Amino acid sequence: MRISVSSDMDEPVARALVAELRERGHEVRAYGALLPDGDARWAVCSETAARDVAAGRADQAVVCCWTGTGASLAANKVTGVRAALCTDAYTADGARRWNDANVLALGLRLTSEPLLKEILDAWFDAEPSTDADDRENVSHVAAIDRGGTGS
Repeated sequence: MRISVSSDMDEPVARALVAELRERGHEVRAYGALLPDGDARWAVCSETAARDVAAGRADQAVVCCWTGTGASLAANKVTGVRAALCTDAYTADGARRWNDANVLALGLRLTSEPLLKEILDAWFDAEPSTDADDRENVSHVAAIDRGGTGS
């Protein structure tokens, strides 16, 4: 899978994220502080990774900042992106399953390497739900994203 990764800080957990994704066999494209000359502003690097997903250059993205909030906000401004800030494996599973999230947002401050692996396991193990209500909700969000009311 092609995964774009951004981080506004060159923190050990951000480097561990890139290494873990590559170890799992994913093709990783890095942005922000993960590059020597990358633009490390959280809004910029998160948007860039999210745009890769929206444009089909990446299947998914993982965006990181100190709390994960700013990264998720910036990513969610990109049409077609459903970014979810996940602080644990259960939330990551639900984000993929019920929300069909295509961008994972992580906080660098509280995500340890063992927790990171649990979150990634849950994220990649979960499949989007085929339940009609769940699909209707995802469709509603897509309609809002296109500028409609969703109804």
